[in-house]
This record gives sequence, C-alpha cells and structure tokens, in this order.
Amino acid sequence: MNSIRVGIGALGIALLASLPAPATASAGPAVTVTVEEQRLERAAPQEILRRSGFDAVAPGFAEALNRARSYGQAHRIVVREGSALWRRAVERAQGRGPDVGDLSRDDDRPLYWARLGMTREVRGWEPAFGLDERQRGALLDVLERTSRGQSDIDHPSRGKGVKRVLVTGFDPFTLDRDVRISNPSGATALALDGTVIRTADGPARVETAVFPVRWQDFADGSVERTLRPYLPKVDLFTTVSQGRVGRFDVERTNGAWRGGFADNENIGRTETVPVTDPASQPQWTSTTLPYAAIVAAGTGRFPVYDNTSVTEIPAGGTQAVVRPDGPTPGSTARAGGGGDYLSNEIAYRATLLRDRLGLHDRLPGGHVHTPVLQFAAGNTTEVTDPEFVRNRLDIIAQVRAIVTVALEASATGRTRG
Repeated sequence: MNSIRVGIGALGIALLASLPAPATASAGPAVTVTVEEQRLERAAPQEILRRSGFDAVAPGFAEALNRARSYGQAHRIVVREGSALWRRAVERAQGRGPDVGDLSRDDDRPLYWARLGMTREVRGWEPAFGLDERQRGALLDVLERTSRGQSDIDHPSRGKGVKRVLVTGFDPFTLDRDVRISNPSGATALALDGTVIRTADGPARVETAVFPVRWQDFADGSVERTLRPYLPKVDLFTTVSQGRVGRFDVERTNGAWRGGFADNENIGRTETVPVTDPASQPQWTSTTLPYAAIVAAGTGRFPVYDNTSVTEIPAGGTQAVVRPDGPTPGSTARAGGGGDYLSNEIAYRATLLRDRLGLHDRLPGGHVHTPVLQFAAGNTTEVTDPEFVRNRLDIIAQVRAIVTVALEASATGRTRG
C-alpha cells in the first residue's frame, strides 16, 4: 500500500471534503450503500468483472441468499459462497480452474470487486423471515473473513518436515484517484496461498490472507483476530503492502501512529494506533526478518532496501523530526518506516502481537513494501496493458524470492542484520 507519506492529513481532509456521501438505494427499505460499494457502478470495475468472468458472482450469490428460509441457512450460504470466492480467486491466480475472460489470471481486482458486489447484496437483503441489524452485521463479518482467506489458513502440523509461512496482502486503494488500481500485495497473496517453496533447508508451505484498507476494521481487531491463532505455530511471517515507486523496502521499525489519510471509505483517523491494553503499548516495534540477508540477495529486478527511517517527536520535544537511523529513546511515534497509514499499522499490530505472545526472539516477522504497480506510460484509460501485467508478475516473483531468502537465512540463525 502506498503509505510512505508523512504530514498528509491536510490531503486526507481535502479528499474527504470533496467526495460524495454514501448513497441510499431507492428500492424497498432504505439501504445504505457504502462508499466502496458505490464505486462498483463505474465503468472500469464493471469491465474488470466482465473480463474475468466474476460478473456472475454477485447475482449468483443473491439467488442463493433468496433460497434461505432461516438465519441459520443464510449464515451457511454466506460461509459457503465467501469461501468459494476466495478459492476461485486463488485458483484463477495459480492457473487452475476455467480460464474465463481475457484478463490476466494474476489480477487481484476481480476478487475485490466481486466481494463488494456480495456485500452490497447482503446489505440490501430483506428476507421474509426477518433480519435484524446484528444478524446482518454478522453475515457481513463472516463474508469478509471467508472471502479474504482469513478463515482458510491451513498449515501442516508440526513434525511433518515442512516449515510454515504466513503472508498477508491488501485490497486496492486510492480508488478515487484511479479506480483501475490493482494492489500487488493482494495479487501476491492469491499467487502464493497454499503453495510450497523449496528452500535449502527443505520445503515451506505458504498460507495467505488479504485485509481491507479501512481504519475501522483494524480498530475492531481484525488483524489480531486473524493472526493470533497462527503466529505461535509458524516459522516466519510477513505482512506485505504497496509502497514506493521502483523499489522494495524491508521496514525496520513500525510506529504507533495513524496519520489521517483517507481509507477506502474516505474516512481518516489521526490518533495513536488503538490496541488492547494501551497502558503497555510501545511507541515502536521492530522487524525480526533477516533484513541484511534479504537486501544482499539477488531476488529480482527491483532493488531492495533496509529502510531504517522514522518520524518521531523526540523526548521532551513538540515537533516531529525525521530520523534516518531509527527512533531515539523515549520518543513518540509519528511515522514508522512504512509511513503512518494502514501498511505501517498492520506491521505494527502484527509485530506487537508477536512480542506480546513472547515470540520476539524466535519468530522472524515484519513488513515488506513492494514497488508501486504502474501502468504503461500513456495508459490513462485501459484497465490493463502488457507492462502492467509484467510489473505485477515480477513483483509477485520477487516477494516469493524474498520469502525464500528469509527462510534460508533464518534457518542458519541469521535472524537479524
């Protein structure tokens, strides 16, 4: 996620002021359509769905819902259809299943837009048996989790000689700047889910999940809820998002600060990252990925950097200062190496969870920023082009190579610089 920004609060406020409020459906009872769901009717999302064959997902889901005769049946349908969407997106990305449409199979966007079509159906559904808002919220919650792979993480048991890796990605974002945007971290999650990486130390099974670009989901604990059952069992984890143009970064330090930039619902948050037990909350957390080994390895065509810079308010100070070599003792976070948006926050939350589980000294984990995924020069209208696809495929391959290097370096004890 392109979160490498500090002091962007004014831009976030301007975006919020300039964008439309959520619309209300006219048919039947008043239905609030979210900002994300409103974008579905734009030409590019419709083309992406049509050219991938995912345009039938939401209508098919609506038909299934309408066959439900109780809340229990509806819940089972949502679990089944949400899980099926995730599996379909993974299989498409990995070259399995029917090859429908002419959109590149590595594309993450059909999953994103099809999910929004499904959530819009749940939001407007009024079954004859009645549905209160608590039940509707529960259906939306389970749809989000199942269609993001968050309930599909299935590593082999210990003792089978296979290492376990957990990788997370994100939805597309900044869609009001360009609704065609794809997120290479989400594409990477689809490409790697359930795959086996061969390393010098043996095989490793990768499991993945994707997260929304929404402040509220993170405040509600979606990261911790998803990762807590698995961090004690894995051998390595990395959260991944889109970052700077033309480069990868291994983010050394993560900060406990939200900088206010608008999310996919056009909502901004400027505050300390809200976590449980804030009294023990540190201002900073750090990577335990073998960053020096990753930077030194030849993992692909994009350069990889060990990013040590942060922005802080020094102890006793009042003004934010950029520190190229990391935070100073007693300082207050204003941006981690990955900025002050949700990519910094997922890195902060995941590494804080690692530390609170007592895993800091034995579990390699942290955050990797990918290059910005760019269209070919001059392409301002087409939803894809050969350079765009090549860039995404190269980023996916390089993340896989980075994970491989991290596993091999960690196996030899090189878990730090």
